Amino acid sequence: MVRKRLGNYYAKEAVEFLNHVIRDKPLLPFLVPLGFFAWAIERWLVPFSNWVPLAFAVWATIQYGRYQRRLLVEDLNRRWRQLVMNTTPTTPLEPCAWLNRLLMEVWPNFMEPRISKRFSSLVERRLKHRKPKLLERIELQEFSLGSCPPDLGQDGVHWITSGDQQVMRIGFEWNTNDMSIMLLAKLARPLIGTARIVINNLYIKGDLRLLPILDGQAVLYSFESTPEVRIGVAFGSGGSQSLPATELPGVSSWLVKLFTDTLVKMMVEPRRGCYSLPSVDLRKKVVGGVLSVTVVSASKLGQSNSFSNNGSRESSLTTGSFVGNGGNKILQTFIEVELGDLTRRTSISQGSSPRWDTTFNMVLHGESGILKFHLYEWDPSSVKYNYLTSCEIKMKYVIDDSTTFWAIGPKFGVLAKQAEYCGKEVEMVVPFEETSIGELTVKLVLKEWQYSDDLSSLNKSSTSTQHSIYNSQHLQLKTGRKLKVTVVEGRNLMTKDKSGKCDPYVKLQYGKVLHKTKTLSHTTNPVWNHKFDFDEIGGGECLMIKCYNADIFGDENIGSARVNLEGLVEGSCKDVWIPLEKVNSGELRLQIEALKNEDLEALRASLGQFGSGWIELVLIEARDLIAADLRGTSDPYVRVQYGNTKKRTKVVHKTLNPQWNQTLEFPDTGRPLVLHVKDHNALLPTSSIGDCVVEYERLPPNQTADKWIPLQGVKSGEIHIQVTRKVPELQKKMTLDTNISSLSKANQISGQIRELLKKVNGLIEDGDLENLSLALSEVENIEDGQVQYMLQLENEKTLLIEKISELGREMSRTTSAPSKLSH
Repeated sequence: MVRKRLGNYYAKEAVEFLNHVIRDKPLLPFLVPLGFFAWAIERWLVPFSNWVPLAFAVWATIQYGRYQRRLLVEDLNRRWRQLVMNTTPTTPLEPCAWLNRLLMEVWPNFMEPRISKRFSSLVERRLKHRKPKLLERIELQEFSLGSCPPDLGQDGVHWITSGDQQVMRIGFEWNTNDMSIMLLAKLARPLIGTARIVINNLYIKGDLRLLPILDGQAVLYSFESTPEVRIGVAFGSGGSQSLPATELPGVSSWLVKLFTDTLVKMMVEPRRGCYSLPSVDLRKKVVGGVLSVTVVSASKLGQSNSFSNNGSRESSLTTGSFVGNGGNKILQTFIEVELGDLTRRTSISQGSSPRWDTTFNMVLHGESGILKFHLYEWDPSSVKYNYLTSCEIKMKYVIDDSTTFWAIGPKFGVLAKQAEYCGKEVEMVVPFEETSIGELTVKLVLKEWQYSDDLSSLNKSSTSTQHSIYNSQHLQLKTGRKLKVTVVEGRNLMTKDKSGKCDPYVKLQYGKVLHKTKTLSHTTNPVWNHKFDFDEIGGGECLMIKCYNADIFGDENIGSARVNLEGLVEGSCKDVWIPLEKVNSGELRLQIEALKNEDLEALRASLGQFGSGWIELVLIEARDLIAADLRGTSDPYVRVQYGNTKKRTKVVHKTLNPQWNQTLEFPDTGRPLVLHVKDHNALLPTSSIGDCVVEYERLPPNQTADKWIPLQGVKSGEIHIQVTRKVPELQKKMTLDTNISSLSKANQISGQIRELLKKVNGLIEDGDLENLSLALSEVENIEDGQVQYMLQLENEKTLLIEKISELGREMSRTTSAPSKLSH
């Protein structure tokens, strides 16, 4: 019996050794028969020598020794790792005063501007969705974290071993009164008035955890527990302030709660943020992306009653078109995928290990996003769905053109994957929250990132004006290109009508222009093929899409979406399926193409056919500027941005009504001419006290426009400028064709206006407000065409006057010549 067991043991070990040798030496299966063949020839045919069996035995002995040493090293490493993790999970405290000194050096000029910019965008998003009932509207006016950085690791820093991961634990304390955050609030009715809310002090204390992932290519950061947060709030007065400088009830506590909740949802364990450390920066700006999500399966799910004890809740979602067997008590579940306002559902699957294999296309608005997966139980006997649990995966674009995905792992560990390029599939198995068992398997493919080119980035930065609480409008700059948008078709549109009837149509809005497709009857997969033209607008303007189901008692909204049109390559056509948001199904197919605006190009050519020309800008003065300094004054100067060219005026100190009287010249390339009024500060970064755009494209050649332009983004301030479009040589010939075309265009515009007036009168009599709004947008389009036509007439008038003057000079020369000859 003992010999038999020893024989089985040695046989098993021999098999494992042979498998290892075959894996380590893939050519061995071919060499062994060759060796036996050579040995057979030597043994029976041509006796070379007796060293072949001996050489084979030596080689096998060497390989076996290497195999045993490898097993020994792996066993020692495993035991050493287990010993370190179990006996010395925490390293001694290490001093990090050097880190604070380094932070003090890099904070003012590098870290503070970036962190302030990121936090300000986050605060703006939070303010839109959460505000106290006392306030009708609240707007972020200024955001700066100041020059005082936080203190890190006052008591030292140490590493903690958590499972098979190393975590750095470091103390965090930030007590600053150098920050400057100002909010403008408008009170809700029946109260009337506005107030400025100033946050001038911030205190945060807690313990940070830093977790390296992806072999050091990124770091996850979080607080171990909810930090202590205190915020100092003051209420301003004066200027446009209509309320006394007293505290608004509940605002301070609301701000503290808002700040604390934001921290908890973003970076308090187990929630973690991600900071990437790529070796290459491609300097691309991402404005959106397309993500393919495949919900594969779930495993280890308990029965439905096991979830109800863990805080189950019911969803008010109606059962819709799902069908099930009411007598079947087996667990029936489905997954709802959520990304921002976009939600999609899988089909229903049965059992404790359901499988769906359902793929959705999701749209990202920005460089990061949070994918949430909600698990619901479907009960055929109920009209509501039972919420069971959920999990989430975060994703982020990395500046080396890769994508990082991370999620909460088992026992609050971490799961991290990286897709080095678009199109690479990433599979993740994520445990469900709120339960001790159950996990979800998903596959993610980032199909494409949409980038913003330099021109779009420049337009966005130069026109970044805020929506004022006093109903001031955004300044919209046209880039000179035409956008052709074709609404091709739709699929899987849904309606709440029990009969399943759907009469869909689509509205497109871009800037102030609104277009509408025709209404198709009785279809959830309509085909329109409607083409619309828009003038491209800079500043990151999105194409807004709304899909409706026409109904006698009021049209039903069956989904909406928005498309960022930055970074479109001129001449190429983009064909995309856009999933509809705020509904459970439905997609629209759009074809988007960017083309040159031929009318604008022809206008520019007519203004300077015989020379390139230049723009002469005279910055004269400004008045009623806002005070940027504590003493109630400013040190203003103007930075002029024209394409990639930047120039600036001198600084006028301690005044709100400066006078510059400086002349600047630029080559006429047709780009936006933007003025940034700045407050000069020798120690701190300069602050903006307003900006504006100088319209010069419609100026007649060689004529000066003298104007006062109000500054955008501030409460007061105007700047006095003179701008001239210099053209060295005007066109000297006017053909009859030009006059005929101008006359025909005038008749065309007048005819369009007459027809549109009749249409508007009819819509007013019928009370059709929806089509009336479309007609008003047509009025704006005709008005733009009329302005261009008037500009053309002005140009032709100038040319005609110049020609008449030249003809008069020629006649005077011919009449004076004979008189000289007579003498």
